Amino acid sequence: MSGIAIVADSNSGMTQERAKKLGFFILPMSFMVNDKVCYEGIDLTHEQFYHALSTNAQVSTSQPTPTEVTDLWNRVLREYDQIVYIPMSSGLSASCATATALAEDYNGRVEVVNNQRISVTQYQSMLDARALAERGLKAREIKETLEKEALNSSIYIMVDTLKYLKKGGRITSAAAAVGTVLHLKPVLQIQGEKLDAFAKCRGVKMAKKTMLDAIHKDLDTRFADFTREGTMGISYSYSYMNNPDIVKEWVGEIQTEFPGYKIYGEPLALSIGCHIGEGALAITCQHVLT
Repeated sequence: MSGIAIVADSNSGMTQERAKKLGFFILPMSFMVNDKVCYEGIDLTHEQFYHALSTNAQVSTSQPTPTEVTDLWNRVLREYDQIVYIPMSSGLSASCATATALAEDYNGRVEVVNNQRISVTQYQSMLDARALAERGLKAREIKETLEKEALNSSIYIMVDTLKYLKKGGRITSAAAAVGTVLHLKPVLQIQGEKLDAFAKCRGVKMAKKTMLDAIHKDLDTRFADFTREGTMGISYSYSYMNNPDIVKEWVGEIQTEFPGYKIYGEPLALSIGCHIGEGALAITCQHVLT
């Protein structure tokens, strides 16, 4: 046995195939689809998930069971000395608290990181954790470093349909009806912890501008020191699209708006998609340690 393994859940957007290629380990998130338990990336693809949503199937998130978590840890610990486990934000799920409690039985061999990340920011945390391990930091030091970075990221998400916000009780049926008529596109934000409202925009064009302006403001104010250092990263995300040209157009707009940045992206985590549905576009900025 040797070294530190980096483990996360599939809310990071990292697939099982890519994890194997890059040397990470991924715990698949579970979803209830018409009373059947399905696992992201195992027997539930993004296409199948959004098809279930669009056909009004009963879909809900479900946190990993303690057995699922510890079975993966035990398997990994047969080959590695320690684990740095990076679950989704504790503000969005109780899975982080559950994992923290489970880790108490592992005598310091498992360190659970509570750095309030999900989707592409959680993905970046995995890359940062590996870089820190390669620099010789111990698992506890990696955990502490990542947790100090908890609030050094912003995610802005344009919701294309009000259907799922209404279904989840975030808006009333009346508000959804009016919003649909007025072509309102809510912009949500994640600044650490949970998903919050940010703005209501008339149409996609205005929603995109609102998100781009918000990232500019974050780079120039909250993250000004990191921006000057050149240690901020920008990425894009989206929920399932029937028309890939929409995503390509969004990426092009981001590249035009932020020249000099290497733009990368991944689909939004299904746990977010469950609440906002298909057609969403997002942009993220985060401090990167790599």
